[in-house]
Amino acid sequence: MINYNPKEWTKFIFNFHKADTFRQLLPMMLYIGLYSGLVAYLEIELLQLSSNHYIKNVSLIHTLLGFALSMLLVFRTNTAYERWWEGRKLWGSLVNSSRNLALKINNLLEDNADKEFFSVMITNYAFALKNHLRNSFIREELNSVQSFDATKLDLGRHIPNLIADHMFQRLCSLNKAGKIAHEQLLFINQEMQNFTDVVGACERIKNTPIPFSYSVFLKKFIFIYVMTLPLGYVFSLQWLIVPVVVLIFYALASLELIAEEIENPFGTDPNDLPTDQISGVIKKSVTEILEKKQETLINHT
Repeated sequence: MINYNPKEWTKFIFNFHKADTFRQLLPMMLYIGLYSGLVAYLEIELLQLSSNHYIKNVSLIHTLLGFALSMLLVFRTNTAYERWWEGRKLWGSLVNSSRNLALKINNLLEDNADKEFFSVMITNYAFALKNHLRNSFIREELNSVQSFDATKLDLGRHIPNLIADHMFQRLCSLNKAGKIAHEQLLFINQEMQNFTDVVGACERIKNTPIPFSYSVFLKKFIFIYVMTLPLGYVFSLQWLIVPVVVLIFYALASLELIAEEIENPFGTDPNDLPTDQISGVIKKSVTEILEKKQETLINHT
């Protein structure tokens, strides 16, 4: 995700970042410009059509369909942003659950080995989920601890579920050993359940894209709309039709490109969620809570 200052207008206008749709659409914009110029040449210079020619009525179609196209693009953009924002809320929920679980573990358990286990595993869960949603696996981001060897993980399995299973097994063992009471185990279960809920919701967003027919129809609609613009408007705009059509295509196609990018917010695109950063925040928070340094600082104060 790109961190930026929304007040820097000059930078936004005159700089072209790699995430800017202008770069992605530039080849198509050049083709559209050439096509518009060719249509203008044929109608103005070669065929010498007058402003009274019936072809000028083609512009009426754009007037009628413009509203429908704008509504479709608004719906498309809003739907994509809802998916992006839901993903952000889910990762925010994961941060809160990780901190809450660490706080509860820190106050319920006395053994530092047990605290170290959960410190490592809660952190592993965040990084495992991030990579799971990207269909990747970075072994170096996972740490080994008692009864969990990160170097021998079966990559064919669901890694976040595997880590959650190890944490729950440890909680059950602590319960049997009398270190955690039955009521305390129920007290902790809410965070463990939320971990699984977050994974399921993120997978739903990732694995359920916008329906294929809708996406194809919108792209075809934009293409036909733009390609027919020069036919009617060349009589009123003359050669200015070339930059005007290019600008309209840039505006309409950019909305579709942005929607495509943010509808799956868990990847590595510039506008995707900063899941690497959020995982780092979880690691820092959980480590601070479950380390003895925090107690030393309080006593010193």
